[in-house]
This record gives sequence, C-alpha cells and structure tokens, in this order.
Amino acid sequence: MGQDIESITYTREQRQRFRQKVHLCLDVFERMLAYSQFDFERPMTGMEIELNLTGSDFRPKMDNALVLERIADPEYQTELARYNIEFNVKPRELGGDSMLSLEGDLRASLNRAHETSAEVGSKIVMVGILPTVTLDDFAGDWMSANARYHALNDAMLGARGEDVHLDIEGPTGEHLERYFDSLAPEAACTSMQLHLQVAPLSFADHWNAAQALAGAQLALAANSPFFLGKRLWAESRIPVFSQAVDTRSPELKNQGVRPRVWFGERWITSIFDLFEENVRYFPALLPETTDEDPSAVLDAGGVPALAEMRLHNGTVYRWNRPIYDIGGGRPHVRVENRVLPAGPTIVDTLANAAFYYGALRMLAQEDRPVWSRMSFAAAEDNFLSGAKDGLEAKVYWPGRGDLPATELILRHLLPLANEGLRDWGVSTEARDRYLSVIEGRCLTGVNGATWQTATVAALEERGIPREEALRQMVATYSEHMHANNPVHTWPMP
Repeated sequence: MGQDIESITYTREQRQRFRQKVHLCLDVFERMLAYSQFDFERPMTGMEIELNLTGSDFRPKMDNALVLERIADPEYQTELARYNIEFNVKPRELGGDSMLSLEGDLRASLNRAHETSAEVGSKIVMVGILPTVTLDDFAGDWMSANARYHALNDAMLGARGEDVHLDIEGPTGEHLERYFDSLAPEAACTSMQLHLQVAPLSFADHWNAAQALAGAQLALAANSPFFLGKRLWAESRIPVFSQAVDTRSPELKNQGVRPRVWFGERWITSIFDLFEENVRYFPALLPETTDEDPSAVLDAGGVPALAEMRLHNGTVYRWNRPIYDIGGGRPHVRVENRVLPAGPTIVDTLANAAFYYGALRMLAQEDRPVWSRMSFAAAEDNFLSGAKDGLEAKVYWPGRGDLPATELILRHLLPLANEGLRDWGVSTEARDRYLSVIEGRCLTGVNGATWQTATVAALEERGIPREEALRQMVATYSEHMHANNPVHTWPMP
C-alpha cells in the first residue's frame, strides 16, 4: 500500500499545493531522464506476496497486529484488512541458482512465520482470494490500524459519492451484485507483485512487453475463482479489485473518465508517458506534501525523492505500474507487475516469476516487437480473457491469430521464457524446475482456479453445502500449500 501518511482529511489548500508539487516533481523527473545517471548496471528483481490469516476453522482471523508482533521480522508488514499480511522479499539478481536459493529462503521464512502464527491460533494461507471470506468479515473493525488505509477508504468513497458497487457473473451463471460501504472487498484480493529494475531508455519496451504478456500470465496463474460464496471468474481478483477501487459514479463512467484500476489505453514510448497520464487524468487521493524542493536538490547535484509524484503514483492502480525509487543514493526505475494472484505454493509462485522474467526479456528486445504488430485493445482483450477463463482462455497473438492460451504458451512463450532465463544467466537446473511447472499446468489443464473449482464441485456432489465445501477445500489447499508440491500435481477429492 506504499508509504505511510499523517492525515486522514485534507483541506482545499492542501490539494492545490499537492497538485503544484506533483507538477514540479514531473518536470524534475523529465530533466532527470535526460541528464541523470540511473542505476541499472546490475538489474535487480523483487517480489511482494500478500498472505491471508485464518483460524483453525480456515475462516478469516482478524489478528494481523498480534501475528506481526510475534513474527517480529521487518520483511512482514500489515495489509489493508486485519486478516492480511504482506511478505516483502529482498531484491536480488536472477542469475545462476539464485531462484533455487530464493525458494529455500522463502520456504524457511514462511515456515517460521506460520509456526509463529500458530502460537496465537492463526494459520497462513497464500491464495488470490480467501474462499471462506463472508459478508460478516466486512463488518465492524475489519481494517488494519494504519492512517493510510483509513484515508484511502474515505477518499475513494468520497470521490465516488456513493457506495461501492460490485457486479460480476461467473461462467456457470452464478452472479454477485451488491453494494458495499467500504473498501473491504478490495482487501479480499491478495496478490504477488514482481519488480524488475530496468534502464530508463528501455522501460517502455519492458512495460509494453509486460502488457502483451498479461493475458497469458493470468491464464496460467488464475487462483481466485470464489468470492463471497460465488463461483465467478477464474481470477475474480481482477474484477473485484477493479470495481471495489472505482472512484467513478455511473455518470462519470459514461463520460469516459478513466478508472483508477487501469490496464491502460495505449502503448508507450517512455516511462514519462505513464507519470504524465497520472497527473493529467487522476485527482489526488492523499494530497500530502513534503518540504523538499526537488529542483533545488537536483541543481545541487543530489537525488530528489519526488515524494509527491511517488505518492500519487501509488494511488493509480495500473496492472503494470511504473516505479521511481532510490537505492544506495542512486535513482532507478522499475516495472512493477501486479497481475498475479498469491499462491498456490512457493514453487508455483517462482514458476510464475520465472515465466514472466524470461518471456519479458525476450519480448522486450525483439526486432519487431509484439506491440508493433498487435493493437492495444487486443492485449486488453487477452488480459480479460485470461482473467475470466484461466487455462481455457482464447487469446490473440500476431502471426498466430486466435488460439488457446495453453497452445500459445507451450509453442511460443515457454521456449521464449527458457531462452530469456538463459540470457539472464539462470542455471539449467533452475530453468528446468520452474518452467516444467508451467508446462505441467498447460498439459494437465490444472492451475489453482481449476483445482479449487473441481474440488468444491466434487464436495458438493456428495451433498456438502457450498459454505462447508469451501471451508473443507481451503483446509486441503492449506495442506498442499505447505507441502510445496506444484498445484497441477495435487490430487482431487
């Protein structure tokens, strides 16, 4: 959720000053792109994984403050809801056996956190949307104690001027339509974010490639088929998040006002395009300013924080988001990929990461890049198809036409990912381990979403009601998650 803030309400003067500071930051950032030395000689990758807390009944448990106090590890932080925490993975390079050692480190860290959580009666479940969440979990004191969360909740509902409206229909006709008086539905969406540090001049190529790849990512990794007891999209997190954080009234939608959760509307030529769109289209939600004069800092040979530009960027929820940051006293830029759900296992998440990083590298450096041969609308259609249908999605790809997502992945994107990882210097052992998981999902037709829906359907066929079937499914899911076997190998009940 980004940096902490101090206020929950803001004056008109604060909003005006913030707009002026964001414009100033944008001007300084444009100068930096032309003249500053950005750090990109050793491109670093990073990862954030959002987790759910449950009780022994595998229903949400609202005790993240207590759990984090017991874990006592700065890599674990609060998230929006009190039954969520976030695991921040330290940046590292991809080469050699780095991914294999990362798997061991993640497993060890998650095991420690899970064992510590158990001391206070909590369990950790890594899944895109916790299937046992109910309306009761959105009532009362559900939000974490952080001023930023309360300010965002108030600002978004205030901008919308009315309650949040969700309207989502699943493939079997199950339909969810409800109004909510808070951002609680958004809190149910737990994801994995992947970061890649790039040179400013190559940012546009990587962002465009990530946009083109998003539909295949979702088809492969969908893991959120249930929300509030309904079977909805294979990756229901996409429409739930999009609609829950929509600050537009129906009238503003009809006028064509852009949504804050946004795939975008065009291919870009520079990272500046995205930050400029932020300023042009989106009013501030958290207009807090600092005392920094970024122009003076840059003129003095320093590296400006550009805090207002970064804070504003953190409230525009692109599925692939630009990041400006400072590390070791040097500025850098990153592509933040926000497409993927959490889970089902550590090995599955690293397989998703390996596929993304490898394919992205090759797509970003093609002589005739995919975005020069495919409309932006086609990329967005692929994104929505992957979210709705998962491994059964049909997508479009230049030179191949319309085809099943699994065929595109097996015949084209998986070999690209292998080649890209080889170029990164990733070892043969690591490439084989993680890309074989991607291949296995495509060949079996099983990812997190299909396993969840098949398991619940089997339990219901035995006469078990939906609510209990979901609870039993999550209990079994949790066992397999901690065993760390890839989801396509999990048995069905």
